[in-house]
Amino acid sequence: MGYQQDIDQMTKLCSTHGDAWNGINPEYATRMRLQNRFNSGLDIAQYTADIMRKDMADYDADTSSYTQSLGCWHGFVAQQKAIAIKRHRGTLDKKYIYLSGWMVAALRSQFGPLPDQSMHEKTSVPSLIEEIYTFLKQADAVELERLFTALDAAKEAGNEVEVKSLIDQIDNFETHVVPIIADIDAGFGNEEATYLLAKQMIEAGACAIQIENQVSEVKQCGHQAGKVTVPHEVFLAKINAVRYAFLELGIENGIIVARTDSLGAGLTQMVPVSKEEGDLASQYNSFLEVEEVHNVDELKEHDIVFHKGGDLVKPVRLDNGLYAFREGTGIDRVVLDCITSLRHGADLLWIETEKPNVAQIAEMVNKVKEVVPDAKLVYNNSPSFNWTLKFREQVYQEYVDAGKDVSAYPNPAEDPLGLMSVELDDTELAQQADQYIQSFQADGSREAGIFHHLITLPTYHETALGVDTLAEGYFGDAAMLAYVKGVQRTEIRRNMNVVKHQEMAGTTIGDHHKEYFAGENALLAGGKENTMSQFG
Repeated sequence: MGYQQDIDQMTKLCSTHGDAWNGINPEYATRMRLQNRFNSGLDIAQYTADIMRKDMADYDADTSSYTQSLGCWHGFVAQQKAIAIKRHRGTLDKKYIYLSGWMVAALRSQFGPLPDQSMHEKTSVPSLIEEIYTFLKQADAVELERLFTALDAAKEAGNEVEVKSLIDQIDNFETHVVPIIADIDAGFGNEEATYLLAKQMIEAGACAIQIENQVSEVKQCGHQAGKVTVPHEVFLAKINAVRYAFLELGIENGIIVARTDSLGAGLTQMVPVSKEEGDLASQYNSFLEVEEVHNVDELKEHDIVFHKGGDLVKPVRLDNGLYAFREGTGIDRVVLDCITSLRHGADLLWIETEKPNVAQIAEMVNKVKEVVPDAKLVYNNSPSFNWTLKFREQVYQEYVDAGKDVSAYPNPAEDPLGLMSVELDDTELAQQADQYIQSFQADGSREAGIFHHLITLPTYHETALGVDTLAEGYFGDAAMLAYVKGVQRTEIRRNMNVVKHQEMAGTTIGDHHKEYFAGENALLAGGKENTMSQFG
């Protein structure tokens, strides 16, 4: 139904109440409805799940049709990101938001900044989802308000061509509400705890929930040491818990992203019980570091033993009670994790790696695809990687393998950080590395099955950089010019909405609502006396 049809329907509704509703303007009521398209978080979850499912099908048909997101730690950050994409790219198609548990821990916990170890309040996650969607819906309201204001002006001027154009823009308005892939860490407890939290996240609007196979109570950041994985049956119970939460709430096509940390995790807390040869427990146990037992006297107090290939073995248990996996088994464990997750309810995969290398990712994903041909990956383009260094190392090695002279460059084996030198920035090696970085997402999506590229912590770093730059100038010789030139004038030149911060905070919408409600008696904050008019 179009704008005018909505008004006609509202006019008919108002007329059924006779004079009692004479104070209601049908066009204003229609506008308010359009500015609040989504009535609940579940409306958003269903709408965005449909988007992601379509995008997944598009990627299956054409791997150049991958999706992207940036991690956001506040609703305003997410809002400005969405506004910027729409302004610069013209559409938010295939652009999502990532909600990082790391940033929730570091920036949103009532305990203050915390490491990424699931110590923050788990309810902070659904609260942030709700906050983000509140800000995205407000971006809709602000942009539509501008169209409504322009429409009123065009009608007053009798410009029918402009009126038609503006109504077309209203009828074809693209919402700023986009999918959120939300991090539930390792589930924050047992499977019942995972289910309860997943419900809150979905009710807040999340259509995609990412869960990892670490032990919940000792969860670590994916790019730190000390990671401990759980047996498959424990992880699959949590995948089931998330799926039940989606189904209970009516989001039948909700998305589960199963993350494996096995590539960098060398420990497990449990030795699962195998019930028959070749089951998941026996496959998991086959990767354990074991010692053959020839005599009961070789056992220490409370050691455990099991059969492996006809032999009696005991798993190597560390002083902290954890068990070690054999070195060199990471890739095989990742592949088993991925195949198992996809066979038991997951929709997308996340493989946490220690470096951004397309060949390494492709090696693992292609093994998964031998069993599950349409396997797709969500990949963390992590700020924990030193992208400059890792890609310069990659190019350096390519030069060495090709017999190319590398005497002008530091040898990474002798000087691990030498290739980071600013003096190398304009060299052939550095430029080639930058080209690889620029094409990493397209290359990874084409060659390694990456459907979605995200950066977990970009706005954490961008905020720190922006404040550092402003503080350096403002408290230095530049003084006020540091803000005016570096921030405000730049906002103006880039035609950013936020330069009118009063409008972004809702002043114009509030004024128009006052006029809707009180008519000529409304006390307005806008007008020419409002300093916001200085910005055009």
